[in-house]
Amino acid sequence: MIRAPAPTRWELTVIHKDPLALLMRKLTTHVPLAQSDREALAALPWSIRTFEPQAYLVREGDMPTICGVLVAGFAFRQKLTGDGSRQIVSLHLPGDPLDFQNLYLDEADHSVQALTRAEVATLDRKLLQDLAQARPGIARAIFLATLVDASIFREWILNIGRRSAMPRVAHVLCELAVRLEAQGLGDHSGYDLPMTQEQFADVVGLTPVHVNRTLKALEDGGYIDRHKRKFTFPDWEALRDVGDFNQRYLHLKMQESALAA
Repeated sequence: MIRAPAPTRWELTVIHKDPLALLMRKLTTHVPLAQSDREALAALPWSIRTFEPQAYLVREGDMPTICGVLVAGFAFRQKLTGDGSRQIVSLHLPGDPLDFQNLYLDEADHSVQALTRAEVATLDRKLLQDLAQARPGIARAIFLATLVDASIFREWILNIGRRSAMPRVAHVLCELAVRLEAQGLGDHSGYDLPMTQEQFADVVGLTPVHVNRTLKALEDGGYIDRHKRKFTFPDWEALRDVGDFNQRYLHLKMQESALAA
């Protein structure tokens, strides 16, 4: 049985007075928003919900009615086989929209669960659809965010399908470091990883025993240091090399084509 992770500092993140501030930062990574678009997005009504570890934020088969934005904590997106085996297909950090995948789909084809205790700002799905319809700049930003998600999904398929255990694990560690830094929540020197080895195994498609051996090998090689769930990276460039990590697929810059649109 998978145990819920122990509390971490990510659970204690102070919610912004404007809980959509992190979403705004996320969307404007790829394309600037006009001040009027920013104000219209910030004016959307929202409410905060708290989810305990393992609670469902989105459940496969449900008809989406809200769009959630992760404000504090970690979450993960998952698919299940018919016999109940799980594959975690993405990890989500504060500021990540959780339902752009379902903004125009009538039925959720996957589930999203809280990895840690999580705070989620919920927006009415229809109001967000109407805002995107009325404001092309916001629609473009949402579209770019979903394209970047698709790029990350492609990289994860490559990671699981073609990389061996050590680069597979190292690649995920590198990705989280870069994404946390992009959201202003950390840097590539290290971070707390609030996951059990069983959960990490479901991220990289290995057994928990294999994950443990691989982490030990990375530690013995001087690529990572571990203290409980705290990971630090003594030689970031070496870890990137081991993980075959190139952050191009994260698209962490303004997109010139979108600026010209």
